[in-house]
Amino acid sequence: MLAWVLALGVVLLGPGVAEAGRSRTQYTGVVNLNEATEAELDRLPGVGMKAVQRILEYRQKRPFKRIEELVRVKGFGKKKFQKLKPYLTLTGPSTLKVEQTRTTEAPKQSKR
Repeated sequence: MLAWVLALGVVLLGPGVAEAGRSRTQYTGVVNLNEATEAELDRLPGVGMKAVQRILEYRQKRPFKRIEELVRVKGFGKKKFQKLKPYLTLTGPSTLKVEQTRTTEAPKQSKR
């Protein structure tokens, strides 16, 4: 009975009310395309393990001379490159950190 009442309460309150705070991902730092490990490359936003493997294969053949060369790697077009550009470097250590932050937005009320 309690489960039914809780379910009914969620339905009556509408979507979004049960989720009081949302999480937001924040990226700080950079990744060195020529020296980053598999794990460091995997931290880049929107880059999965297949893309990481392609980057590693590319740089085994020849190191990146410019970060813009990333578009030569399959799966990385101009749009994706522009999103990643602030997090890419060819000098220094990889320092990219990924943090989940909670936002305290007011819940959205459904219109009925």
